[in-house]
Amino acid sequence: TFLEGRCLSYSRGVAYHPIIDILKSNFNIKEGGGDQEIREKVKMGLKLMGVDEASTLPYLLELLSVKDSGVDQIPMSPEARKERIIEALKRIVLKGSEIRPLIMAFEDLHWLDKSSEDLAKNLLESIPGSRVLLIFTYRPEFVHTWGSKSYHNQLTLHRLSNRESLEMVTYLLGTKEIERTLEELILEKTEGVPFFIEEFIKSLKDLKIIERKDNTYRLSKDIQQMTIPSTIQDVIMVRVDSLPERAKEVLQTGSVIEREFSYALIKRIMNLSEQELLSYLSILKDSELLYERGIYPQSNYIFKHALTREVVYDSILAKRKKKLHEEIGKGIEELYGDSLPGHYEVLAEQFLLSENYEKGAEYSRLAGRKAEKIASFADAIAYGKKRITCLEKLPMTGEGQKKNIDARTALGLYMAQMDYYAEAKEAIDPIIDLAIKYDYKKRLCQIYTILGTYHLFVEENYAEAFKTLEEALKISEEVKDILTSVLASFWFGTALGWNCEFERASNYFQRALDINVAAKNLWGIAVMKSILAYFSYYYHGKIDLQFKTTGEALRIAEESGDIYSKAIAYAIHGISCYGKGLLEEAEKHLLKGVEFCERINFHSWNGCARLHLGETYFEMGDFSRS
Repeated sequence: TFLEGRCLSYSRGVAYHPIIDILKSNFNIKEGGGDQEIREKVKMGLKLMGVDEASTLPYLLELLSVKDSGVDQIPMSPEARKERIIEALKRIVLKGSEIRPLIMAFEDLHWLDKSSEDLAKNLLESIPGSRVLLIFTYRPEFVHTWGSKSYHNQLTLHRLSNRESLEMVTYLLGTKEIERTLEELILEKTEGVPFFIEEFIKSLKDLKIIERKDNTYRLSKDIQQMTIPSTIQDVIMVRVDSLPERAKEVLQTGSVIEREFSYALIKRIMNLSEQELLSYLSILKDSELLYERGIYPQSNYIFKHALTREVVYDSILAKRKKKLHEEIGKGIEELYGDSLPGHYEVLAEQFLLSENYEKGAEYSRLAGRKAEKIASFADAIAYGKKRITCLEKLPMTGEGQKKNIDARTALGLYMAQMDYYAEAKEAIDPIIDLAIKYDYKKRLCQIYTILGTYHLFVEENYAEAFKTLEEALKISEEVKDILTSVLASFWFGTALGWNCEFERASNYFQRALDINVAAKNLWGIAVMKSILAYFSYYYHGKIDLQFKTTGEALRIAEESGDIYSKAIAYAIHGISCYGKGLLEEAEKHLLKGVEFCERINFHSWNGCARLHLGETYFEMGDFSRS
């Protein structure tokens, strides 16, 4: 089985973009398919592969932007959601390879999004011994993060030697009889770049600069009197300019959509009859600027090379480009109205480039929420920034200012969840006074929570942290914002625990714990019990109470199956065992805590677990490991 996923220039902020390509190909999902049709195809595919539906289906449906995927009904932390998405994808790769050897190609990794990079790294850890070949193509500037493996080979495609270049030339021209001056011209201009050689020869043919006589190719004109294209960009433009005008317009419009575009969308934008459009697309295929994939009318057209698309796009006048981006955005809205969530990211990009900032802001908001749902906070942050860029280009009326407060607060919360506390404060700084002026309580409680984390973790200013977190709690109770109430209670308890106000800290942790108990949120209960035991009991010297509480937390974390709660519960129960002098138990639990923390890049508790692991080994007398 051969499956291909392509990263696109706009897809750096689209979580799992090449993976979604691969899923669509694997389950035979066509553009514009309805939610029910997608659901049935995925269910049938999972059954054929023998993959457990309950642990896999909801996460695949969420990636494919199917409404009511079922993910929202599963209580779990963002970290657990990300881990389960990765596990679901790994499961279908490994199960699929048991049926038939599997080749998966990821093209243009230099445009890879962070979530897909994490998955690629994870897949590489899982495939030794499986019948899976992963192929990655990328430009030299891309630096992968998965390190060297015995089963990983890197092939650098160097420029061709003169001998190799001439072999390619004879193949393309269909004869070994080539005039010496023509050989020298090709070698001098193309410098061993295969794509350049191919395009240069096509260009020489189109310009009728070369001819075949007596089975020998030679220059037909004096090159001193000819303008010979000297760069690959020039060569491409010479070929594009030689096209009929309407075929050139189709090619330019396609380049504005992306490297790959559907027949349905280009038809909607060009407003040509079916016969006319197909004839122009046929010209573009014959000229080998595009190739077709799929069966008409569900076919897609792809630029043969990413550079061709870039050169064609750059050749369009700015005013026309802006108009085309607007038309493409509207075309996608009309064509895919029933499945718009799958297009939020490209719509945000198209409307941003068309300078329709109102729609750009709205689709950036929706793309950010979509990324948040699949725990891709790096992408949520990227769209949060785009949303703010759009909003700040619009008139700052009262409604506009409120939208700006919403956008900057959401960005601050995304940043805080990634532990970027200084950046979170930078996001909200411009709108703090504005939120106070409007008495915008829905956002003020969140703003004060973000400020509290900044004062606590960055400045270590406990007085300011207490003041802002207290204000956040007071307002969150007024507006009944449960999430802020939990977060503010959690951080307030942490700050008080660090300040040795253990009894007060217990009260705030208990408040957060009670909310999770009322919601029957197992992973939240496990986390809050663990944190309560660490910050209120451990440092206070209540070792027995801590040990009992972390034991309960660990049992609940295991029951929840949530990796985030297990990372914290194992780490803190290990600390409890250390406090009790149970050193072998401490080592076992702390190592498990470290393993879970590393799987979800949870640096703070990984550091804490390793610190206590060092203490444990010290007590054991194992100083080198300590």
